Amino acid sequence: MSEPLMQIIDNTGAGLTLAMTGAGMLWAQAEGDAIGLALLIRHLIAAAVFSLMGIVIFAISVWILSKCLPFSMRKEIEEDQNVAFGIIIAGMFIGIALIIAAAIVG
Repeated sequence: MSEPLMQIIDNTGAGLTLAMTGAGMLWAQAEGDAIGLALLIRHLIAAAVFSLMGIVIFAISVWILSKCLPFSMRKEIEEDQNVAFGIIIAGMFIGIALIIAAAIVG
């Protein structure tokens, strides 16, 4: 390996910093502080609940969209290879996801 890369890998502090990600860093900040740990757990539970709620609402909206169309979305995209329809549906999915995210965030 190159010398600068080995220096980064050998440096324990840099290695630990690179290894930590979002929740790990929050956990390290909250460690030893009971109030901070309780707050972290509360936020993680809230994030999981809102994520699940968003996924369920998105799935319901996709189901409603598929029932409103006079043809099969799967057939149009998979079998007929209709790229234009796929792009339109992708745009609709992004729009629905943005609306759900804005509604959840408030």
